[in-house]
Amino acid sequence: MNTINYEHKKLRELGVDERWLQNKIEDDPSILGLGDLNVIERERSQNSGGRLDFLMYDPDDGVRYEIEVMLGRLDESHIIRTIEYWDLERKKYPNREHRAVIVAEEITSRFYNVINLFNQAIPLIALQLDALVVDAGVLLHFTKIIDVNEISLGEEQEVSQPTDLNFWKSKSNAKALEVVGEVENLFKSIGIEPRLTYNKYHIALGTTGRNFMWFHPRKSAAHCSIGLLFDTDSREEFIEKLEEEGFSVSQRKKSLNLKLSHNDLQKSSDLLKELLSTAESLVSR
Repeated sequence: MNTINYEHKKLRELGVDERWLQNKIEDDPSILGLGDLNVIERERSQNSGGRLDFLMYDPDDGVRYEIEVMLGRLDESHIIRTIEYWDLERKKYPNREHRAVIVAEEITSRFYNVINLFNQAIPLIALQLDALVVDAGVLLHFTKIIDVNEISLGEEQEVSQPTDLNFWKSKSNAKALEVVGEVENLFKSIGIEPRLTYNKYHIALGTTGRNFMWFHPRKSAAHCSIGLLFDTDSREEFIEKLEEEGFSVSQRKKSLNLKLSHNDLQKSSDLLKELLSTAESLVSR
């Protein structure tokens, strides 16, 4: 097995800035090591007057991540800003689970202790970035030095940046994207005409009213993660039926999250028709 020589550098020494790093993260959020996250918004305006570098979320469990990124050594203002933005977002959307994330190139022992102290009461994650120069370029390596204290933890998509089907073909697994079309056809088979809207971070579906379904096809998986507004007294009954069919379902106050594949749509089409018809009727009242 061959070994690779590398040189540890700061990003400013390589002639790049924070915006360059943000671009790399937006292109592939998975490099952070927090999972296969989707971006809701970059440089999100806050009521305090500042801007949150990234608001991201996990389509599988709905957890939101308020992420602040900086080059160089972590400082006090960066910690305070990260916690402030996390607090503002959780107050706006109290029914979501939120996690604050600090990213910096250097986190000294002093600030490690400070973050660790906050971590006892706040779901706070600290990532240290190392830039490793190799022959092929630069490797960005993120190390999670402080993780969420699990004791502290207990679809509506705000931003629309229009794209088109070709955009999603370029960033999605073909099988996962086919699920979107199959769901569209499922609606048509029960006499409902769906309306698809292609946005940068999701594909939305509605009919005559507001959107009530959001698709998140990924490059790395043949299934498609789906969020569905489903605020009804019969929700527990539907969840039980879905779980009996082998679906993994998570729920928020007014929504369901599940994964769909081509096989799921074939074997459980009757149940899914009932689910989709019910969801559509709830927003069309």
